[in-house]
Amino acid sequence: MLRNVAVIALPEVAVFELGVLCELFGYDRTADGLPAYDFAVCSLDGGPVPSRAGFDISVRHDLSRAEAADLVVVAPFDNPAFEPPAPVLAALRRAHERGAWVMSVCTGAFALGAAGLLDGRRCTTHWLHTARLARLYPAAIVDPDVLYVQDGRVLTSAGTAASIDAGLHLIRQEHSTAVATMLARRMVVPPHREGGQAQYIETPLKPVQCETLQPVLTAVLASLDQPHTVDTMAELAHMAPRTFARKFRDETGATPHDWLISQRMLLARNLLEETGLGVDAIADRTGFGSAATLRHHFAQRLATTPQAYRGTFRSSQPV
Repeated sequence: MLRNVAVIALPEVAVFELGVLCELFGYDRTADGLPAYDFAVCSLDGGPVPSRAGFDISVRHDLSRAEAADLVVVAPFDNPAFEPPAPVLAALRRAHERGAWVMSVCTGAFALGAAGLLDGRRCTTHWLHTARLARLYPAAIVDPDVLYVQDGRVLTSAGTAASIDAGLHLIRQEHSTAVATMLARRMVVPPHREGGQAQYIETPLKPVQCETLQPVLTAVLASLDQPHTVDTMAELAHMAPRTFARKFRDETGATPHDWLISQRMLLARNLLEETGLGVDAIADRTGFGSAATLRHHFAQRLATTPQAYRGTFRSSQPV
């Protein structure tokens, strides 16, 4: 059972996520009936660690503290060019080899990647950094949409608040759902959040510099409620459907169908956030045709429902 926790803090450590780890594992809540952990924050040499917030964090332990830990966590660091020192990577490998949990929060995944622990594994990080993680560690199976991923005894989380989700998931695994729920209530957070980080990603329309296609895209965006198809879009462009589809992919990097669904999703998200329209009305206005189809695409692309999305992002003054 999980009892001994060591968090590795690297230069430019992110203080919010470090604080989350302290909140999850570093406080004695045995009086509330929750488990106690032998918890420590450690650095390469046991010395102070500069934070990304402009102050140093005093640390009492060096990496030797991680040698007996049941869980070794790498807190995120805000320096894309930083390469974790070899002793840190070695400590992570030894923890994994002896069967300990190894966890990263946000950009801490880059340390796991450098240690080779993500090779052949599903993993994630903050959506801003998933492309770089996949580029640097091509053997890793990077999922940009999820809040956290457990693959064996390696656990990676997305950014910021996703560290809470990942920590509670681990506590559910090691203790019980009841313990995780009790701790979540103590922290005043939901014990489990629906969906993934895809719903938080901003995906604006990619500019298309093409005299032939631009009028078509403009016309379609102005009439998303209409039943557009590849054939009707090709007709607007005065092209054969196959020629249009090929040119469309060359210019936008997407198929006409995928682009159309993406634009309808963007409009639906905006209407859910900024208006009080019902789901049926939003489905009509965005061209999905039915609430069931709208829900299908929200589940497929955002791993959530329109209602749940609105509950999270709706403006306080809908119009």
